[in-house]
Amino acid sequence: MATKDSTAATRAALLKAAREEFAAHGLAGARVDRIAARAGVNKERIYGHFGTKVDLFDAVVGDALNDLTERIALPSDPVEYVAKLTDYYREHPDLVRLLMWEALNFRGPELPGFDARVERCGQKTESLAAGLGRKASPEVARLLFTLTGLALWPSMMTQLGRIFLGDAVDDAEAGRDQTAAFVAAALKGGA
Repeated sequence: MATKDSTAATRAALLKAAREEFAAHGLAGARVDRIAARAGVNKERIYGHFGTKVDLFDAVVGDALNDLTERIALPSDPVEYVAKLTDYYREHPDLVRLLMWEALNFRGPELPGFDARVERCGQKTESLAAGLGRKASPEVARLLFTLTGLALWPSMMTQLGRIFLGDAVDDAEAGRDQTAAFVAAALKGGA
């Protein structure tokens, strides 16, 4: 039992250290020796647990997305969903950075875990469609994609926010509320 606990603890320490390293430096800039040092293990443990650095990056992103899925229920109310998602991304800038690094390194089906993520987004689309009293469709999927983009944008483009808003960019509640109000108005208008 102690070995199982030790293995799980090592894996968790590696994922935490790798999340910090990949968020800071991306896939190409991250160093396995720095991850191992942060986790307090030798780098051979990384290869033993995850395989390649790409596999470790995939595990880190998957773990981060699993956390998001666990904390935010499937969408049924688009206004509530975009507000919660906006808050989540603001509170987890490392996930935002991981997704940005991932976008720079992978495209389309070669994205590790692509099929599982397509399935997860399909479930979200179905949930949102049900909440709207519609059938799942490309239009509902586009709405979900738009909601995700609206929620991500302030955390992705903080420098642009500071250019537009100055110190008002720090009022996260106002930004979230304005995004939610925008979504409510758009949906009321038939978007």
